[in-house]
Amino acid sequence: MSVGIKDVARVADVSAATVSRVLSGRVVDLEMQKRVLAAVAQTGYRPNLAARRLRSRHSNTIGLVVADIRNPFFTAVSRSVEDIAYARGLRVILCNTDENPAKEAMYLQLMQEERVTGVILAPTRSGVEQAARQQFDFPVVLIDRTIPGAAQDSVVLDNEAMAALLVQQLHAAGHRRIAGFFGASSTTGGERSAGYVKAMGDLGLVPEPIPVAHGESEAERALTKLLSEPGHATALIASNGVMLTAILRAVHALGLSVPRDVALAGFDNEPWMDLVGGGLTVIEQPVEEIGRIAMAMLSERLDHPDGAPRKVVIGGRCLVRGSSRGPAG
Repeated sequence: MSVGIKDVARVADVSAATVSRVLSGRVVDLEMQKRVLAAVAQTGYRPNLAARRLRSRHSNTIGLVVADIRNPFFTAVSRSVEDIAYARGLRVILCNTDENPAKEAMYLQLMQEERVTGVILAPTRSGVEQAARQQFDFPVVLIDRTIPGAAQDSVVLDNEAMAALLVQQLHAAGHRRIAGFFGASSTTGGERSAGYVKAMGDLGLVPEPIPVAHGESEAERALTKLLSEPGHATALIASNGVMLTAILRAVHALGLSVPRDVALAGFDNEPWMDLVGGGLTVIEQPVEEIGRIAMAMLSERLDHPDGAPRKVVIGGRCLVRGSSRGPAG
């Protein structure tokens, strides 16, 4: 005997409409959500997804499209989104674009074909403006990257303020020549570069922003060139976790040591970063909060599709460790 949605509703002591809302990921009371999911497990109910798609424009699937899954930020946000989606009875399609606009367009077309409930998108560097202006058939929440006046909801880090924090920390440690490595043609890299340049100017220091193209060896190449110059910077800032790792590797390859020969600070916090020497000074982004806010905005947009786009800007936490010690050690 097959189990239907009415059987689940009877076990959970709720209406069939409430069961439907929970299984489609719409906003409901958390306690009621738990009751419904427990009833689903107890009855062994399996929704007929094909039939549901014929009745509705959407499936119970969330699309998550990120620009570079190697970046610790995107890895952590993906985990946060997946955890929340699973608790709400939603599936997640994860796509990695490798900063390739053609792949991004292909995956967004896939989301259209799959009739996803909505998409959380970290657009490519070159495609952020097009993505932010584009109209989709499903709600989209932009994370990490957006532009002023975007047509979609977005949640981003306060990049300028966080970059300024790193400059201030290195300055307080005694550094006066601080170079910054920032993703070229990236809105995130651009915002962090702007925050770095302003903070350096406010302190009466000469900024040395270095644009870095996307690619594993680009940061190492730029650093090798910088450190080969006489009187080079005594401290470095890396604008993301991938770049931070590459710069640390390059420093070691040159036979140098952090922070004895050059101090280092950057963005994104991984478990191994407090194990290197005295640990790496980083801006820790609230990835769980970003995932939670993005999912909440997506759900709210389903209920209020015509509301004005919203932008949430959140702060990070500066974890000061041994890598940012001053020139005197």
